[in-house]
Amino acid sequence: MPALHDAAFRETLRTRLKALRPDAKRKWGKMSLDQMLWHVASGLETSVGRRPTKPMKAPLPRPIMRFLVINAPWPKGAPTMPEIVAKGQYDVEAERKRCLDLIDEMVKKDLDGPWPVHPILGNMRGVQHSKLQGKHVDHHLKQFGA
Repeated sequence: MPALHDAAFRETLRTRLKALRPDAKRKWGKMSLDQMLWHVASGLETSVGRRPTKPMKAPLPRPIMRFLVINAPWPKGAPTMPEIVAKGQYDVEAERKRCLDLIDEMVKKDLDGPWPVHPILGNMRGVQHSKLQGKHVDHHLKQFGA
């Protein structure tokens, strides 16, 4: 899976985000489109260091968990951090804009610079955050057929 810092991959994700119709139906899971966009934006906020999260116990040693989450396929309905579980209704267009803006903010960060500690995966390099969030956005776009 390419990273968000890969310009061609990033532009594909941005195009897919922009193409999502407000009446898009999910193929799996429980989230509505507005909740998915809020959830994805909240994940991006975690990687740019703007969403405080509590450290959580990983079900496997963190290096193994990090490797699997970044490199292995994700099942539909995979568990998520409680802080980024959507619990209400959100404005689709506002959340879409937030996602797009956060993608832009994230790719301005230097991959070799400091990055936040992930609450489950622990210390991660910039490229790992970039791959994780690229995979996360892609996963949820597929959830809504984009």
